[in-house]
Amino acid sequence: MFTAIDHTGVAVADLEAAIAHYRDALKLPLVHRETVTEQGVEAVLFDIGDSHVELISPLGPQTAVARFLAKRGPGLHHVAYRVDDIEAALATLTEAGVRLLDATPRIGIRGSRVAFLHPASTGGVLTELVQPAAH
Repeated sequence: MFTAIDHTGVAVADLEAAIAHYRDALKLPLVHRETVTEQGVEAVLFDIGDSHVELISPLGPQTAVARFLAKRGPGLHHVAYRVDDIEAALATLTEAGVRLLDATPRIGIRGSRVAFLHPASTGGVLTELVQPAAH
């Protein structure tokens, strides 16, 4: 079902400072930047091998990432797993009793299809499924 770790999502309050750190200090190549209005974030991807580090910064104070930052501060927000067929993965997880936050996929960064699993079903870690867009 899962084919790879697609990315780790890191919540940041100051996106520009975080970009500078990952790019300049950690020497990771910045490969994409996008506003994902549906998720209420500005997101930046850095390549690392076949995966990414995704920095996410809230677009406003009422977004899920803003609430996360207010409660927990900056840091690891979620782990995302790549799948070939997101509907099949969601069906398999539902049959296994996994609690879903998204019963149907939505559009994510770079036109991917994404769905989140509730942390209560994944050992306390917010988990995202990602079916990359066909290029």
